[in-house]
Amino acid sequence: MIKFLPILLALVYGLAMYRFSVWRTARELDEKSTELADPILRQMCDQMAAALDLDRIRVHIYEIEPVNGLAAPDGRIFITRGFYNKFRHGSVSASEMASVIAHELGHVALGHSRRRMIDFSGQNALRTALAMVLSRLIPGIGVLIANALTTLLAARLSRSDEYEADAYAAALLTKAGIGIGPQISLFEKLEVLTKSNSGAVPAWLMSHPKTQERIKALEALDAKWKSVPAP
Repeated sequence: MIKFLPILLALVYGLAMYRFSVWRTARELDEKSTELADPILRQMCDQMAAALDLDRIRVHIYEIEPVNGLAAPDGRIFITRGFYNKFRHGSVSASEMASVIAHELGHVALGHSRRRMIDFSGQNALRTALAMVLSRLIPGIGVLIANALTTLLAARLSRSDEYEADAYAAALLTKAGIGIGPQISLFEKLEVLTKSNSGAVPAWLMSHPKTQERIKALEALDAKWKSVPAP
């Protein structure tokens, strides 16, 4: 039992840290956000709500400048002020903004926030177990190898979540009459909007899939759906 105590402690520590992170995030979002009131984007949200048989979809603006969308652990959907400003200045269309909201709805609907709590705790325990074993086999660098392997696992899980949320958004946008096109067109301009350079980092080290791979996955979905005869 004593042998496994460090792993159990790591698991408990991971859960505690995740809970604290959720609490801190929720408090900051409460302090720095307001509900979206833009009539054009509200119309888009109403279309998606109708497709989901919901009364409405609430979206909030998070008052920070980086271009991003966010699904909070409590299920709320946010777009950043920086992203909303891109829409207001004409860099992003209303339907492209709708694709961001649909993607974040996918994270909520598919339970990714809850799954990440389990993943985070499990990865912390795994890191500790690997460090214990590898430190005996490779003194000095065992801990570094354990950290690297756990980081790769976390990145792979995160990329899987992004593909799933993309597919959910594609289905929702199609059902709502908006279509997959805006999703793809946004991806094509996303790196410029976020001033990122994904090509500088190997795809298997990134927490998000490479943009072109996400576009290919969406195009494959679109082709698959179009090949199915209408009932």
